[in-house]
Amino acid sequence: MSAANGDRVARVVVADDQAVVREGIVMLLGLLPGIEVVGSARDGEEAVALTAELAPDVVLMDLRMPRCDGVEATRRIRDRHPGTEVVVLTTYADDDSLFPALRAGARGYLTKDAGGEEIGRAVRDVIDGRAGLSPSVQRRLLDRLIDREDRDDRDDRDDRDGRAGLVDQDGRAGRDDRDREGRDDRNDQEGSSDRGGREGRGGREGRGGRFGRIGPEGGTGAGAVNGGGPGEAPGAGGLVGPGADGLTERETEVLALVADGLSNSEIAGRLRISTATVKTHINNLFAKTGVRDRAQAVRYAYQHGLVRAPGRRVT
Repeated sequence: MSAANGDRVARVVVADDQAVVREGIVMLLGLLPGIEVVGSARDGEEAVALTAELAPDVVLMDLRMPRCDGVEATRRIRDRHPGTEVVVLTTYADDDSLFPALRAGARGYLTKDAGGEEIGRAVRDVIDGRAGLSPSVQRRLLDRLIDREDRDDRDDRDDRDGRAGLVDQDGRAGRDDRDREGRDDRNDQEGSSDRGGREGRGGREGRGGRFGRIGPEGGTGAGAVNGGGPGEAPGAGGLVGPGADGLTERETEVLALVADGLSNSEIAGRLRISTATVKTHINNLFAKTGVRDRAQAVRYAYQHGLVRAPGRRVT
């Protein structure tokens, strides 16, 4: 069927739970050229059923209805009958009403203070592939877009400030770690010297006196001291060493523990540092290596030889 001006007549279903409002909209649309009301529904369930039966071009959809509200009805219609467009016609223009309806598939959104001409224009717009939005809704969408861009800009600035703060914090954390490591190394050396002296005296006395012969089995070689086998470097099977992509020794150590599957709190307990310091090291090593998550960090560690393959590590 065609209108007097040659355009195809738009076939419309009206859905509203209030009888007076629904009949008023049907009467108003009947006065507009180029629009034919083919059915009316009292709720979302009826709107979906009439769409399946009549295949209208457009459904004018209220939002607050019993049984099935306008958002859910819009979603079902757009999923099952993509040839039918939905224009929301409602009293509400708040964000909690507007954005769920648009996400459900509505291509038009008008408030019930719209006149007949505006409703007719929205119906024609959505049929032609354009958005049928009232001026107030367009302004709200524009404000939402600007607010989102402002938030993104603030987040970017916060990220840059946070990275700068992490670098400074890492410098302090690195100095604290080096001081603590220095104390630990001195304690380890003193403990090793005491144990070495006692073991050396005991071994010599057990083999014939203080100046008895010490053979290869005496356990005084570098391999015995360092806990490795003959010719094996200290700590073989663990870290190869820092320096890849500018990683510090502590960052390399943290990366190895990440590769072992330890959580941040477990790494903190292992290294005797705070969880915040662990997070700082992880953020820095992520930035230096270009990885985005722990899985990529593990792959990086094995690809760059920072840890040995599973089954060869010495713990």
